Amino acid sequence: MSYLKLTNYQFDPDGHWDRPLDTTDVPPASDLALFDQNGYDLTGLEQRYARANGTQAHAHREHRHALKAPWFAQPERVEGAVLNHSLLFERKGYSGEALQQLEQWAKINPLIYKIIRIRPKWGLDFSMDYADRDGNVFEVLHWEYDGFDYGEVEARKQQLETRFAAIDWDDAATRILRQKDQWHHLDFFAQSDWKCNYFGIVKERFKMVIWT
Repeated sequence: MSYLKLTNYQFDPDGHWDRPLDTTDVPPASDLALFDQNGYDLTGLEQRYARANGTQAHAHREHRHALKAPWFAQPERVEGAVLNHSLLFERKGYSGEALQQLEQWAKINPLIYKIIRIRPKWGLDFSMDYADRDGNVFEVLHWEYDGFDYGEVEARKQQLETRFAAIDWDDAATRILRQKDQWHHLDFFAQSDWKCNYFGIVKERFKMVIWT
């Protein structure tokens, strides 16, 4: 069975924040610490702009925060095909007064150009695991897809929603387990390609560097 339920969350097609922060203080270097060049983790400064623009950044693994929302959900299960995570991600660029503010601050703190040069990005992340009482555990499918073109990523989202919702994940996991000798010895990327081919979906594309 599938057990998956598609949530009502959608991407925001607007890739930029334009509202400035209500301060004249130049952000310190610590506000730019742990900058994520190819993912969705937000610096302290990005989190401040999120709040100023009415967007909530959610905690994402330990100290990390991101613009994320659940994509698919599944009732709690302990065996068979178990959804590890399924998320929609966004990373915002800057425009209008927010961009003007950042450009002024960057004259004093050039690290702020890290924020200024961000290209808006949208991402899909779907991870289905398998566990059984015989001790078999493996990733049935872990598929990630990033892009700077909202329309293209949204089209992939709709395409994969139809595909994932139609899959009997317990049955698929059982079939993949029977073919373990074909993929278990492969490295990370080769396993991903094998499973994308198995499910008839586009190959993964992720870790795209966000700077222009």
